Amino acid sequence: MTNDIHYWLDTQDGVGLGQCVRNGEVSSAQLVEAVIERLERVEPQLNAVVERRYDSARECCRRPVDATKAFAGVPTLIKDLFAPLEGALMTQGSRALDAVPAPFDDELVARLRRAGCLPLGTTTSPEFGTSYTTESSLHGATRNPWDPDCSAGGSSGGAAALVAARVVPFAHGNDGGGSLRVPASCCGVFGFKPSRGLMPSGPLVGEGWGGLAVAHAITLSVRDSAALLDATAGADLGAPYAAPTMPVSYQAATERDPGALRIGLIEGPALASEAAAVARQSAALCESLGHRVEPVTLPLDWEAFYHRCFDIIGPSTRETLETLGEMRGAPIDEQLLEPRTRVMLRERGSLDATRYIAAINEMHALGRRLAALMQQFDVLLSPTLARQPPRIGELDAFDERLSLAEIIDAFHGYCPFTALFNATGQPAMSLPLYWTEAGLPLGTHVAGRFGEESLLLSLAAQLERARPWAGKRPLIHAGSR
Repeated sequence: MTNDIHYWLDTQDGVGLGQCVRNGEVSSAQLVEAVIERLERVEPQLNAVVERRYDSARECCRRPVDATKAFAGVPTLIKDLFAPLEGALMTQGSRALDAVPAPFDDELVARLRRAGCLPLGTTTSPEFGTSYTTESSLHGATRNPWDPDCSAGGSSGGAAALVAARVVPFAHGNDGGGSLRVPASCCGVFGFKPSRGLMPSGPLVGEGWGGLAVAHAITLSVRDSAALLDATAGADLGAPYAAPTMPVSYQAATERDPGALRIGLIEGPALASEAAAVARQSAALCESLGHRVEPVTLPLDWEAFYHRCFDIIGPSTRETLETLGEMRGAPIDEQLLEPRTRVMLRERGSLDATRYIAAINEMHALGRRLAALMQQFDVLLSPTLARQPPRIGELDAFDERLSLAEIIDAFHGYCPFTALFNATGQPAMSLPLYWTEAGLPLGTHVAGRFGEESLLLSLAAQLERARPWAGKRPLIHAGSR
């Protein structure tokens, strides 16, 4: 085994790096310093980091390593959005806030620490996470390692860019409409959204966006995503509800064959030719592995559905602003908000309670309809996005003269499928199985039944073995050459 620590970082996932630390082949301090070096090598090109917390991670390295921890000494980063990291500024991607240091860790962050992870800082997000591109007037644009003129996706774009550039093997993110899976598709990495209620959301949040939002991670390997679930899944104290957890480990599920599955290939919104090709090729790959694929039309009005989502997101954002204003002792100056946010607040920020409750009830009804449909299928398949990653500025060129309907058309014409599974609470993932002729990744999206993370992870690992992606190197790469 080589003593070159960058070789390990180039070739090992987080589980593998934790094993190296436990075996004494490398120390947590060495890992931290090497990852800092890698981050600084690519960060000027990516713009993926909000705040560096290097000294805090170095302090953790001075303590003895607990060899029982799955990710002993493995560095990572935390998304700067509704996930406090003690001591780090909470900007939520907005210049309208007077960012203050978090006084405590989010419960998920605390669980990552207990699993041995060492947070090095925070990653970028668009303002309040309401965009499919990570661009903001506060932090600027986060760029795609495969082509820096393209978006890294959103809202966990900083996390995806750093994992894709091989700075860290995984990074924390959250997902209210596709915010783990969209950037995973754009950056050619693995993004997994767990079932509603599986992950902790406290102590600040009871449920994000009326239950649409859930946190987890973006990873390079399927194994890391599963092992992170093993370390962090389960309702936290006082959670309003909880999804079932599995009696056996999620990582063990990645080592099992999923069996022959019934796969529904979603037919729906218009796709660009490369996205349609991803759907066809992914279906063919699944068939070659022994699965049965057949077309399915989902039982919903797509346009009405998207508007219902913003009947929830708009009032939720208004409540967030009012809460933050109370915490700082002065109202938020809304003129400092992004135009996209002001349009959303203007049209949906003050809905009456009846309309908000109607939107929540429609989401629940949709979840029941889709659950009934999925008695016929084990999983549903589509491309993650309707086309390849957009250019920087393409999904951020909004002003207050636009209507919310125009913004919704722009976002969901680009990303038509992901938000559906936030609404129904089902687990879903984006796998980097294909690259376009232009050399840009375009993910394959697969959703499973509520609570069936293990089956999805088993299928993901099978697809990863059939068409591995870890060896693909983007243009901006932190590793050794």
